Amino acid sequence: MPLIRWIQAAAGQAGQHAEEAAQAAEHGAEAAGHAEGVFDLGATLGHHILNSPEYELPFAALPLPHFAPVEIAGITFDFSFSKHLVLLLLAAALTLLMVTWVARVVSRDVEKAPSGFANALEALVVFFRDDVCKLSIGHGYEKFTPFVLTLFFFILNMNLLGLVPWGGSATGNLSVTAALAVITFFVVEVSGFLKLGPMGYAKTIFFIPPGTTGIWKVVMLLVMTPVELMSKLTKPFALAIRLFANMTAGHMLIFTLLGLIFVFAGTGFVQVGVALGAFVMVSLIMLLELLVALIQAYIFAMLAAVFIGLMQHEH
Repeated sequence: MPLIRWIQAAAGQAGQHAEEAAQAAEHGAEAAGHAEGVFDLGATLGHHILNSPEYELPFAALPLPHFAPVEIAGITFDFSFSKHLVLLLLAAALTLLMVTWVARVVSRDVEKAPSGFANALEALVVFFRDDVCKLSIGHGYEKFTPFVLTLFFFILNMNLLGLVPWGGSATGNLSVTAALAVITFFVVEVSGFLKLGPMGYAKTIFFIPPGTTGIWKVVMLLVMTPVELMSKLTKPFALAIRLFANMTAGHMLIFTLLGLIFVFAGTGFVQVGVALGAFVMVSLIMLLELLVALIQAYIFAMLAAVFIGLMQHEH
């Protein structure tokens, strides 16, 4: 019996030493990989696209202010700064400065048309007023035009900040696009309730197609009510996902192509060919991203105007 116990103890110690040796070998391989400069494309993508408690500068990472979480009504809120929050505030400041400056330029001489950037911005404002808000909303569109224009310029600035060096796109964060969609949802529903009244607004939920009679009214009510409720919820969901997916996909594609340069790191014609090919493709995609940034801001603002217009009139 003592001999058996001694053999079991020796075997256990041998297994423990073997496990420790395997762990040491694994850590050694990881250290060797880092020492050799192995490029982790997935980690690089996540580092540049995801949110972060620090802001990257050319030669350092600037830590952002951190605050203790606050609990309100049983819900914990974290008001700490993050990279996307800084970019969101920067886009808001740029939007405010831009429209304020153009408004002052235009108000100096009402009889004379502005030139340059102010002229381009005024053309966009007139386009959204006449061809988007007026056509989509109809009567009373004037009170919704500032909201639609604010959405467009704010989202456009956030999208464009993702194309500048050491910048980033806050619209690549689902929380940001969801917040914009929720704000649009409340504007649509509250304005519709105020315009239609309680009975008119109820008809947008409990919908019965005109001409339905008898028992079919009950059948259509049971069928259409869930459909109408679902349509109200899917509209902001579609707004949030569309903007988030398009902006995230573009940045992932750009960083993936740039990462190929490091994945195929080495010497010779292979690395040079990959680097040149990646550079050309990224340059073309960056030009395409400028168009995507403009189109996605326009689509979000245009759909907001369409949804507002649909709620301003009964079915």
